[in-house]
Amino acid sequence: MQDLVTVFGGSGFIGTQIVRALARQGLRIRVAVRQPHLAHTMRLMGDVGQVEVVQANIRDQASVRRALAGAQACVNAVGIHHETGRQKFAGVHVEGAANVARMARELGVARLVLISGIGADAAAEGYIGSKGQGEQVTREAFPEATILRPSVVFGQGDKVLNSFAEMAVFSPVLPLIGAETKLQPVFVGDLGRAAANAVLDPEAAGRTYELGGPGVYTMRELLDYVIAQTGRRRSLVALPFPAAGLISRLCKPIGLLTPVAPPITPGQVDLLKSDNLANPELPGLAELGVAAPTTLEAIAPTYLYRFRKGGQFADQALTAA
Repeated sequence: MQDLVTVFGGSGFIGTQIVRALARQGLRIRVAVRQPHLAHTMRLMGDVGQVEVVQANIRDQASVRRALAGAQACVNAVGIHHETGRQKFAGVHVEGAANVARMARELGVARLVLISGIGADAAAEGYIGSKGQGEQVTREAFPEATILRPSVVFGQGDKVLNSFAEMAVFSPVLPLIGAETKLQPVFVGDLGRAAANAVLDPEAAGRTYELGGPGVYTMRELLDYVIAQTGRRRSLVALPFPAAGLISRLCKPIGLLTPVAPPITPGQVDLLKSDNLANPELPGLAELGVAAPTTLEAIAPTYLYRFRKGGQFADQALTAA
């Protein structure tokens, strides 16, 4: 019988790619999500019966236990970028991670992979702190867990390039925070493959990987690239960190009180205060079988074209506005 892998958050931006990569390896996958009626298309990721969708909330131990029953491995790909309603950083990234790790240990699950992020720091506050504390509680409950820390993740449906491109459509100016901060964007498909390989590779047990793509960009370069892809002329307005932090705090109630994501969050501002690059002293994509990572330039144009005037077939030289 094929091994069963439970993927928490398997219908999300990153989780979907992990499920697809696991299915290609011939594994059975159980996609554990809060609202399974919205994730029915996940069953199309594999052969008939290969992928099942179940209800689970990682803040609820009983539902986590049900989702892990009979599984040989699991991946925790649950994450939020801003707090809303009952979805708080401490509840999702810390308490939820602890529930998954403890239940996995109790039920005899052999492999656990946690998706974290470069810059995670248990001593910090807010988003960054919760990611670091999530790593900590996972390691305490399941020492053999594999932790993956990606840099900024790009791909169709991402929250970074798409957000700036959409802003370029409606605004003549774009805010520039951390102009010289360096980022190492990683393709979501490569991250999915790396996570699937981490599940299968016994040598990955207990190790922490930092995953960055083949290119390094300053925040200014990244925004200039996005603007160029939209075929529009837009100006960048540099925002010092104190001003950006104040704006992000003022925007915080938007996410708490409405279903709309705030345009900027305190966690994003904190991340941009330092370079978001993979540590060369830690293993990375190559050690997880992704020898030739996908470049930003190869993928981003395939989904940013929709923000141009005239869309895919627009002549950018003529439509810049």
